[in-house]
Amino acid sequence: MPAPRFSLLAALLGSVLCAGLGSCAPQASAPGTVQSSTPLSRVSFYPQETGLRWAYQPEGETAGGVPYVVQNLGPTLFGGEAVTATRMTGRGADQTWYRVADAQGVRLLGLRKPGVTVRLQPAWLEYPATEAWRVGLTWTGQSQVTLVGDDGTVKGTGTLTYSYLVQERRTVRTPGGRFDVWVVTRQISDTVGGLFPATQQLWFTPFVGEVRTPEGLLLTERNFAPRSGGQP
Repeated sequence: MPAPRFSLLAALLGSVLCAGLGSCAPQASAPGTVQSSTPLSRVSFYPQETGLRWAYQPEGETAGGVPYVVQNLGPTLFGGEAVTATRMTGRGADQTWYRVADAQGVRLLGLRKPGVTVRLQPAWLEYPATEAWRVGLTWTGQSQVTLVGDDGTVKGTGTLTYSYLVQERRTVRTPGGRFDVWVVTRQISDTVGGLFPATQQLWFTPFVGEVRTPEGLLLTERNFAPRSGGQP
């Protein structure tokens, strides 16, 4: 008497189903990457906390393009001084600023671009003391500029002169949201070949940062929320 073929047929059907579904055996999940993150529990008037990140696009550009990304890298040393490093990347850009924020405001000690470090002495006052903001506020200054190559040699020296005017306070809307901004005009001259554009307008919002950068970039998103009570 022939042996029943049901068990063989079932096995064949099982093989076909397993092949169609990829596998009937449990699959190990792909391993994740080793990363770190910094919880953002608060943001200061001049945002300096490690891990804060902003995305920008040029004003007038079609939305959805590749952004420039600015991120606070955290505390480091620059010329032997404790500073906060902030880096911009995207579209081939790679620039890091070294700043100190204290009771006098925000001071820029220098910056780094591929192949060169720019040192400023005394530090450039980018923003005033927090309580000083008002329409009509002005501040000026002058710094000695030293350009240092990656090999440590001095590539150039000169003088940077800057002036700021707070023109108005108004509400603006960008892809990043609605903001109450201080409108500031910045004028710069230098003797090192026009390292910085001569005149720019920037928009600053406390507890948010630059809504419009001096380079004409508008804020499109950020990785932190406004403060409670509606105040940015």
